[in-house]
Amino acid sequence: MSGFGVTGAQAQSGELVLYCSVAEEWCRVMSEAFERETGIEVLMTRKSSGETYAQIKAEEGQPRGDVWWGGTGDPHLQAAQEGLTAEYQSPMLAELNDWAVSQAETSGYRTVGIYAGGLGFGYNSDLVTENPPACWADLLNEAYENDVQVANPNSSGTAYTLLATMVQLMGEDEAFAYLAKLHNNISQYTQSGSAPIRAAATGETAIGIVFMHDAVAQAVQGAPIVTVAPCEGTGYEVGSMSIIEGGPNPDNARVWYDWALTPAAQELGASANSFQVPSNANSATPDAAPKLADIKLIDYDFALYGSSEERSRLLARWDAEIGSLPQ
Repeated sequence: MSGFGVTGAQAQSGELVLYCSVAEEWCRVMSEAFERETGIEVLMTRKSSGETYAQIKAEEGQPRGDVWWGGTGDPHLQAAQEGLTAEYQSPMLAELNDWAVSQAETSGYRTVGIYAGGLGFGYNSDLVTENPPACWADLLNEAYENDVQVANPNSSGTAYTLLATMVQLMGEDEAFAYLAKLHNNISQYTQSGSAPIRAAATGETAIGIVFMHDAVAQAVQGAPIVTVAPCEGTGYEVGSMSIIEGGPNPDNARVWYDWALTPAAQELGASANSFQVPSNANSATPDAAPKLADIKLIDYDFALYGSSEERSRLLARWDAEIGSLPQ
């Protein structure tokens, strides 16, 4: 099934309530294309991964949304573990890369991988002209005092991926010691994971810790951003999609789910200036996308760090030891 034909039965009217956790432009492009192809009206809300998870949790028992599309996989796995999302095995699974299928298997088929992206940072080459940072350790340099931005891991899947990555790279106590030192250089913990690199692109800050594809997106638009894959190694995300358990339009949710896994739908990302690696093996990967094979990726434990218990515990420790530090 390489194309996506909408049958008469599927192309009935009706609506789909979509919670979208990628960049606003990509959310809009996907929603508009789906409406054109199916006749189903999309009511889309864009929030970051952590915020969307919190909303779905708050609506438990009376869900308003049908599909949660995009955002880091850890909160999707937590939602799956807590029964907030519905089991569904799409006929498109056979076309997906192993890492996307593994995400589905880990969750009991309550979520699936839709794209992948490595974690790193980007710096403004107009502001950082000497000894540019190449490693996580370099971000502790006193020269960058109040000149680094990263999101808050409670609201942002990107920042939670950083937290879980550091724990896996360094060990937990060492990771929190690193983040406490890094705090001295942080000017702001943003709500959105991609906001730090937008700030670096405009010169508001020198360095933004983000997924590398978000740094590439700024460079492609002409900003003086250099993308860095940290020398020590780094984690990555499997951006995911889930059907919300008990949502108002379950049939339309499955129509979206199958459509969103097609090459044609996945290739819309590049038109929205998004450069993740798509999960369908038949999708064309954008030329500008960071090559995962060229990045020193850790063996990220998605099952552990996406579990409700571990994610809640690490976020509580971050709040106590990092979030509470004077700014």
